[in-house]
Amino acid sequence: MTPSAATAAATPKGASTRGMLLERACGMAARIGLEGISIGELASAAGMSKSGVFAHFGSREDLVRQTLDWAAGQFIEEVMTPALRLPRGMPRLQAISNAWLAWITAHPDGCVFLGAAMEYDGRPGPMRDHVATLLESWRGALERAVALAVEQGHLRAGTDPALVAFQFQALMQGYHHARMHHPQSARALTERAVADLFARYAADTSAPAASPTA
Repeated sequence: MTPSAATAAATPKGASTRGMLLERACGMAARIGLEGISIGELASAAGMSKSGVFAHFGSREDLVRQTLDWAAGQFIEEVMTPALRLPRGMPRLQAISNAWLAWITAHPDGCVFLGAAMEYDGRPGPMRDHVATLLESWRGALERAVALAVEQGHLRAGTDPALVAFQFQALMQGYHHARMHHPQSARALTERAVADLFARYAADTSAPAASPTA
């Protein structure tokens, strides 16, 4: 970050303006991709001068990276943070599922993360590494949530958390695409598919309890 950018972000007004700019940039990225964002276009969309935007972002690359980070922060705040307040296991996993579906529904223009994965796949460099790190962090969080459900006895012992997290994530990503050709039923179908996934690995609660040892 340049000195001018640091100064702008250090004041309450600067932080508020920066947040507004990142929100605008995130909306642009959902529609045209991160590579479509430029200082000039963001300035025009926000009704600011290019120098005013430069006061918050030292370069276009800085703007693109911070836009992705801002989107990730919003996603965690709306999807994961509320779920962490619930008991470990299926209550938490179900909360993640519900909030994730709500997030996708609330962003009809598209997913910044999926867009970034497609834009930077096959393009080695710092930005691709950054995208991969964010996606891996989320996959790891899902895997931990599934592992806790196994520990709590909600999912069968021996369930592979990596596999279930992968399947869960694939279903949610599928919802993004299904909205285009199944706009009326995509969410309901995804809800059913996620419920079937969790049911497939659910622990057998009907099994008799083990006899107490002498």
